[in-house]
This record gives sequence, C-alpha cells and structure tokens, in this order.
Amino acid sequence: MTPARTLAALLVDPAGAQALNDADWTGVLAVARAEQLIGTLAARLDGLDVPTRVRAVLADASATALEGRRQALWEAEMARRALRDADAPVILLKGTAFAAAGLDAGQGRSIGDLDILVPHASLAAVEEALLAHGWMWVKPDPYDDAYYRQWMHELPPLIHPERDRMIDVHHTILPPTARITPDAAKLIARAVPLANGLAMLSPPDMVVHAAIHLFGDGDLSGGLRNLWDIDRLLREFSENDGDFWIALSAAAVEHEAAAVVARAVRLSHDLFATPVPDAWAKLSTVDHWYRRRLLARDGWGRATRPATRLAFYVRSHWLRMPPAMLARHLWIKWRKTAGDREPPPPPAERR
Repeated sequence: MTPARTLAALLVDPAGAQALNDADWTGVLAVARAEQLIGTLAARLDGLDVPTRVRAVLADASATALEGRRQALWEAEMARRALRDADAPVILLKGTAFAAAGLDAGQGRSIGDLDILVPHASLAAVEEALLAHGWMWVKPDPYDDAYYRQWMHELPPLIHPERDRMIDVHHTILPPTARITPDAAKLIARAVPLANGLAMLSPPDMVVHAAIHLFGDGDLSGGLRNLWDIDRLLREFSENDGDFWIALSAAAVEHEAAAVVARAVRLSHDLFATPVPDAWAKLSTVDHWYRRRLLARDGWGRATRPATRLAFYVRSHWLRMPPAMLARHLWIKWRKTAGDREPPPPPAERR
C-alpha cells in the first residue's frame, strides 16, 4: 500500500496505527504534511498509543491546528465587525465555516485564508468597509485588478497587514467564464445563520461547493484534504438528516454540478469508505485517473506522476475559461513575468 493510501486508511480507521512500522510512519507523516492533513491526523489519532517520536510530531501539529483555528475564527469576527454596517449577509466558506459551525470537517483542519460569500450587489459596500478597516490590496497591478473584477468570482484578494491574514470576498463560487454556473442567489438565500451573526452554506450547498472546489475548478492540488472534507460532511449531514441525499441531488442539479458532486461522492466512498447510497457508489473509468492524481505522493511526501499532474493543471485552466480567452490571459501573464525578469540596465559609466 502506498503512503497516501495508508494515510487515507488511517484517517478512516485510526486503530490501524498499531500495525505501522517506522518506514510506514515516515511515509504517512510526510504525505500528511504535504497534503495539509497533519493536524487532522493528529486529531484522529488523539489518545492512541503511537511511537514517542510520532507522538511529538502529532502534538506539534495539534497545537498548530488549534492556533490556526483560533486565528481563523478571530479573523471571521474581525470581518463581521468591519461589515456590520455594509447591509449584507456574510457567509463563511470552507475551513472557517467548518470551524465556526463545529463540524467534524473542522477537527484539526488546516485553515488558510478567510473566504466569505456576499451578494454581488453588496460588493462595493463590502470593499469600501474592508478598506476602511485596514485591509489592503494584495495585487495592486492594474491588469490583475481589472481581470479579477471582470472575470473572477471574487474581488482581488485583500490582506490585513497587522494580522497578516488574507480575505477572499466571493460573490459566487466559480468564475463566470467557467463551464459550471452555480446559482449564487440560491446559495445566499439558503444560508444557515450561525450564533455569532455570521452564516454558512446549507448542508447540501456546502457539499456542492466542496465538490466544485475540488473537481470543477482546480488542478486537485491538496485534493486529499478536500476529499476528506467531503467525507466528513457527507457522514455528518446524512446521519443528521434522513432526506439529505435527496436534497444533495436536487442542489447539485440546481447548481449545474451533478457530475462533479457524483464524482466527489464516488471517490470519497472509494478512498474513505464513506457510507453512500448504492446508486452513488460505483466508480467510472475516468474516476481512476482522478484517484491516481489524488494519491500522487511518494514516501517522502514529494509530488509524483508529473504527466498526470500536468494534465490536470491544463484541465483546470480549460474549465475556467474559453480557449481564446485563456490564450490571451496566459500570453499577457507571460509577457509581464518576462518583463519582470529582464536584467536592469547597466549603471551609467562614471566620468
């Protein structure tokens, strides 16, 4: 079994830790770090008897994840305070939403930027409020700024220099040029309020978003962590709601995401033994390529299968925009990068 496979099995059944030898632990910990699952692994193995050196690594990962959770929730609170007069719902997305809602998917999870969803009509007010409360643009370049505003599903990223934390303000969950067109109005209308005045997506919409983020948008970098999110969400939501699978199917169709949601469910079932209805379980032929990409790590956590990775990288851009637009965008970005690399002119000769 490969280290990535062993990690997946260990997350599902932590008792398997007793059967691992030193070489197994090296591979598992390396892949867990590379896939940003080390904090999750620490949470899953908490209280089990593991080798002393492994326990030290996991204790450090647990402390780091706990601090990351604290920072993420504080940043969400800072955004709430900044936007309380913007007259717009503030819907948390991804890891911060999991943590704020106390979901299983948030246990030990690595949380990066603060991602929020607001109505498109509120973008100007939200932008003004964040700038007034100390956030600054990360991408001051005029081309990047114009590209985000015209073609992306979010404002250009902002950072708060005092806390060194970024915020991504979404008005939908995929670029308008993408082949899938989620219904942002329904995402917002069905959002579930949280106790602190913020909100999260409804359970079916949260799974749809996670599936789109993994299989309908990117190149599957960090995909194992994102698929673990989906496993946790599916388990928790289906256990709490007997009609969840019906609601998920309906939401996937509404957001034009039935294919990517079905793939997310199949691969979650395959890699993490997620309990799913029989009709959702059988892998397709193409799914095996996705699984190959998700598990592309060696025993040191290094990326493997470069041809597969390149294919999924090209696919990610193909999904985001039409070919002509993609070619123009890449040409402009290449010209700008090449210009940045040009050596400076020689100093003037002294007279």
